[in-house]
Amino acid sequence: MKSVVPGGVLVLLGLVAALPVAVASTLVCPDVAKAVQVGTCPSDEELKYTFTGYCSDDAKAYKGETDVCTDFQRYRQLKNVALWESADGVFDAYVSCELPKDTLKGARLASAKVSQRGKLTLLTCSYGQGVNFVYRTRAQCTLDSSATQQPGGQATCE
Repeated sequence: MKSVVPGGVLVLLGLVAALPVAVASTLVCPDVAKAVQVGTCPSDEELKYTFTGYCSDDAKAYKGETDVCTDFQRYRQLKNVALWESADGVFDAYVSCELPKDTLKGARLASAKVSQRGKLTLLTCSYGQGVNFVYRTRAQCTLDSSATQQPGGQATCE
């Protein structure tokens, strides 16, 4: 016996199969001992060159964003950073090149928070000394309640 399936049913089945399935994922703040430096620290020559360009931008002056331009050392403190990633590449951070690697590798999680920046959700894992590893996503994330009581840095994103 022949089975007849109307074409509309096949189209409907195809659309249902194409719908995204909401899958919740659990994220845990990274272990900085396993983090990897993926960017290089700028040389003094590069910093001096970019200081001139950054601080001569008229748009920054009109907005009042030139506080680091009064002193090269303040600018150097702001811009002398390198990109680091968690071992799995999910989180990233700009870490001061002045911070010794041993100090960074020995840092422990101090706090974790979820915040919004425009349409992005940020899971920020703070380790002190200005070290913040961040995960960015368009999904909605919530910090697990246990993470607010004791820093464990775990969040669920859907």
